[in-house]
Amino acid sequence: MGVRKMNQTETVCVDVNGRQVVLPVLEGSEGELAIDIGALRSSSGVITLDNGFVNTGSCRSSITFLNGEKGILRYRGFPIEELAEEKTFIDVSYLLMEGELPDSNQREKFKNEIDRWPQLPSDIRKLMENLPKKMHPMGVISTILSALAGSHKESLNPEIPLVDAKKIGCQLMGYLPCIISDWYRINYCDGTYNSPLPDDDYAQKFLSMMFDDKNLRSEIRSSALDVLLTLHADHEQNCSTSAVRLVGSSKASIYSSIVGGINALWGPLHGGANQAVIEMLEMIQKHGGDSSKFLQKAKDKNDPFKLMGFGHRVYKNFDPRAKIIKAHCDRILSAVGHKDELLDIAKILESEALKDDYFVDRNLYPNVDFYSGIIYRALGIPSEFFTAMFALGRLPGWLSHWYELRQSEDFKIGRPRQIYVGATERKLSR
Repeated sequence: MGVRKMNQTETVCVDVNGRQVVLPVLEGSEGELAIDIGALRSSSGVITLDNGFVNTGSCRSSITFLNGEKGILRYRGFPIEELAEEKTFIDVSYLLMEGELPDSNQREKFKNEIDRWPQLPSDIRKLMENLPKKMHPMGVISTILSALAGSHKESLNPEIPLVDAKKIGCQLMGYLPCIISDWYRINYCDGTYNSPLPDDDYAQKFLSMMFDDKNLRSEIRSSALDVLLTLHADHEQNCSTSAVRLVGSSKASIYSSIVGGINALWGPLHGGANQAVIEMLEMIQKHGGDSSKFLQKAKDKNDPFKLMGFGHRVYKNFDPRAKIIKAHCDRILSAVGHKDELLDIAKILESEALKDDYFVDRNLYPNVDFYSGIIYRALGIPSEFFTAMFALGRLPGWLSHWYELRQSEDFKIGRPRQIYVGATERKLSR
């Protein structure tokens, strides 16, 4: 794999209260530049302030490259367009975690290691059955993963060898589909466990565990889900991945670190965005389905209504993942025959927004959250499970970053600074 370390290209000189501080400029493998401020505080007594960390690099990473201005996303150097078209989610998960695509033997061994965990331990399943009914799936995942950490105490070793950590990562990839599907069956079916066929691939296996209806387990549905999981597999230093790294920097277990990512992903500004898309469509439906009215509301700066699933914090162009998933979205909608009014509203909203200069001029194109919510809806997955589906796709990315963190020569516990703006010293009244 052609990976090169960041090289120092030059230095910058910063004047801080009359003192000249020289800082190195580093260059990454894709030509991106960074000022290394590691010695800034010790040299000058000054720190930087960057709300939201929008200009701050937290680590060196060789996993994912993202260029939002050009609409580029690559896993380990491979364009997302090629991976989504030619490889499966299992292939991509192996790529993220191991650095290279697997050959047939490596793929089979990796898949078998995941398939060793086809269902939850009986005591953990019993715990799940006793959780409050209709509890949000993300809360269930967080609870069950925390409990599983106690069932697999080897994961708690702070100096766990990487080879053992990767086996636990495969446990997690085996368990997470079980948690999601079991919670669905407890709340929406008779609570019985569905055994997948041994030859099923990851997406097909999940659909087999979720649904009894063979129409909901069709090849076109499993293909769309597999692509969607691939598109969500990693996205550089996003909120939840940063949370996994920060928790992991204390040498917390893989389970604990992934729980940190789960809880970060739960937020509506992150993994909950695709659920928010469906809720927005339901609101439009309740108001007669007039999407043009809501497009006008979105353009009114005095109106609190927000058009969910359009635009992106990072991409200043079209989200490359959205281009890929749109084709699968169209295929799924065609397969289900447009029998869902909500999906019809989504198609009309998309079409009208793409022809509106207001949204085009501001690069407010439909993003992956817009299309993923529609596909999950077409797959028969309830909206409260959408964020859990996001987690299912993102898990190999989180695991990859945990592995990379623990192997890093720069490993240290995360501990940001702050600018204190509270009261100065004051005395207690007597």
